[in-house]
Amino acid sequence: MTNKEQTRRDFLTKATILSALGATTATLLGNQSTTEVSDQAMQHAEELAGISFTKSERFQMLGTIQEQQAMLASRITQGEIPNSLSPATVFQPRIPNTPLQLKTTSGNPIHNLPNAGPCPKEDDELAFAPVWKLSQWLRNRSITSEKLTRLSLNRLKRFNPSLNCVITFTEKVALQQAKRADRELDEGHWRGPLHGIPWGAKDIIDTAGHPTTWGAAAYQDRISETNAYVVNKLELSGAVLVAKLAVGALAYGDIWFGGTCKNPFDTNEGSSGSSAGPASATAAGLLPFTLGTETYGSIVSPCMRCGATGLRPTFGRVARTGVMALCWSLDKIGPICRSVLDTALVLDVINGSDASDPSSVTMPFHFDAAQDVKGLRLGYDPALFGGPTEQFDRSALRAAEASGATLVETSVPKIDNTLLLIPLLVEAASAFEELTRSNQDDLLVWQDDDAWPNSFRQTWFIPAIEHVQASRLRRKIMEQMHDWMNDSFDAFLTPSFSDLLLTTNGTGHPALVMRSGMHNAKPVGTTLIGRLFDEGTLCRLGMAIESELGVWDVRPKSPA
Repeated sequence: MTNKEQTRRDFLTKATILSALGATTATLLGNQSTTEVSDQAMQHAEELAGISFTKSERFQMLGTIQEQQAMLASRITQGEIPNSLSPATVFQPRIPNTPLQLKTTSGNPIHNLPNAGPCPKEDDELAFAPVWKLSQWLRNRSITSEKLTRLSLNRLKRFNPSLNCVITFTEKVALQQAKRADRELDEGHWRGPLHGIPWGAKDIIDTAGHPTTWGAAAYQDRISETNAYVVNKLELSGAVLVAKLAVGALAYGDIWFGGTCKNPFDTNEGSSGSSAGPASATAAGLLPFTLGTETYGSIVSPCMRCGATGLRPTFGRVARTGVMALCWSLDKIGPICRSVLDTALVLDVINGSDASDPSSVTMPFHFDAAQDVKGLRLGYDPALFGGPTEQFDRSALRAAEASGATLVETSVPKIDNTLLLIPLLVEAASAFEELTRSNQDDLLVWQDDDAWPNSFRQTWFIPAIEHVQASRLRRKIMEQMHDWMNDSFDAFLTPSFSDLLLTTNGTGHPALVMRSGMHNAKPVGTTLIGRLFDEGTLCRLGMAIESELGVWDVRPKSPA
């Protein structure tokens, strides 16, 4: 008898025994103890699951439910599942057998950069200069990487007591990388626009030999063994890692085990989250660029609050290997900068797939800073406008039109997107099951009703069937968005906190959030949404709007 036949026979034998001896299932599946379930407990479970059974149906289940309990208990004995292990089911945002419709299909982001002009001598001018200017000054040797790196370190140390945006400094490595960058640049070896540029990582991104704490007390002693995929890509580009930045615990909010990260425009309020530190440090002129992540608003929200510019790429464009998983089918990594062009330069470097992230794909990124927006169609829905951001959203529309884009009035499809929260909740609770089981969730600083500890616990009562049904309805929403986004316009402008924030995170569409005005001395932002893998079109439109509005470089008053 072959091994395959023996395995099959063993399985059938076990299945027969399980069926006949339901009460002894626990013993057969590894001596796991099960709890006797009462009729009353079953009724309570029905209420939580939103279903109703008859008394006779419950009686029948009570005779066999221990088999199911034993299966679950058996899984638990296999030990903790590492956060890095992805599910077998892999989410892909593309609808099968449908071609991508890209409006921007040519251009290299490193070509045709605008002229940077002369390098300023004042530290404050250098601190707030965009990457695309710093890059040119580094390349022509008007400035050194070591000077920029020391400037970033000094400003981070100076303003961190007020902003609380740094979890760990990587000073030793930063100075080593900066000196190497200078040697290479002196020898004429230019790695690209990020060569010698200081940057910071959201502290869920692994950097070898440094703490990566996930912002949570339970993990504050965790040391990364290897670099994340994006860290390796940036290191190869010559970028200089200066600090690990504040993240709301387990990628939610702006509260971490060291306190609340602050908005540099108003230190009486938090910076929002969960890419709290990256947005705060970038907007405050402490770092030229940073990396954040988004599952549901974690790039968009802090960029709105702090006035930074964030690019949330299409799901799967940037490999997440070595980055804490919160929700495998929703997590995305993207740049947080001070200008749209900077986001394109950073995305060009981190773009790519990795075998250890099964959701990642290899797709080209086309963009050229010299491309204008003539011929591009920008959609908008007047029904979405309103509230305190309306005048700024409309200003962004007018700026796009003044730059040569055609405005197209449309209506957002009627979509019930509430169920898109189910995969987020279920995957997040699964990613941190051990935290809940061990009661270490009590160590998290934020313990409100909306915080992770309570969400993780109550998510245990979402039936598996509802998770599958939500996934099926997610596919329906993907099809609706595909039809709409590939119709009469090339990109869509929306208030940043419209329903499209949840919908497009669920469907994987890219988004660019950018400053569109100042209100009561604080920044206000607007979001552009693009077709799948068409970030180049978003950056073209974003650069044009940014240029027309002229508010991207308004600086916060010193938070010290």
